[in-house]
Amino acid sequence: MPRILISNDDGVHAPGLAALADALSQIAEVLVVAPDRDHSGASNSLTLTRPLSVERLENGFYKCDGTPTDCVHLGLRLFKDHAPDFVVSGINAGPNLGDDVLYSGTVAAAMEGRFLGMPALAVSLEKRDQWHYQTAAHWACEVVRHLPNLAPGRVLNLNVPGVPLADIEGMEVTRLGHRTMGADPIRVADPRGKERLWLSLAGEALDAGPGTDFNALRRNRVSLTPVQPDMTAHADMDELASLWD
Repeated sequence: MPRILISNDDGVHAPGLAALADALSQIAEVLVVAPDRDHSGASNSLTLTRPLSVERLENGFYKCDGTPTDCVHLGLRLFKDHAPDFVVSGINAGPNLGDDVLYSGTVAAAMEGRFLGMPALAVSLEKRDQWHYQTAAHWACEVVRHLPNLAPGRVLNLNVPGVPLADIEGMEVTRLGHRTMGADPIRVADPRGKERLWLSLAGEALDAGPGTDFNALRRNRVSLTPVQPDMTAHADMDELASLWD
């Protein structure tokens, strides 16, 4: 059986993590290393200013007092005798569409898995009437079965509509869409009357046409998007170089 390192950004006690580990344990040997608290929006941050603690829980999961990237980084190195074949991150409570991948700790944990030289998968779930974690877990297993056929270092971003499994209209390979800018920060006062600022939620979909991850979810289709850590704007290189000719 393949070995899978599982992490997330919602924390080690998140129901999505438990659902993912339970489903994948039916087809693989799983090792769970996840943050001890919610680290949503942590992106690819590493903890470099203090040592980290890793503790095994009664259910066999390991909790780490660091970021999602820390968890995968440590998981790949602390368990070398049982090196995993893949990294799977999730199930995130909420979709990671378009520009969300720049901030998502869920996607970042999968990105860190590229050090394996093997494919990695980030799994996120939309919410409508309720959290259909079993729907997302089912599709995560479907994708994991095909990971050995993909190129080394491939990172996939899976987003699942928030509907029962029977209502899913299939899967679609998509590109990232784009969002509008989020609303202004919300001003609040702390108990001592000092002003604080809450960052607002992500903006609405702007580029959500056919072929995008936004569009797929709107049509009750699972979205699967290949992503990569290379952020070079290759199309702009010649134009930029010409400024110094």
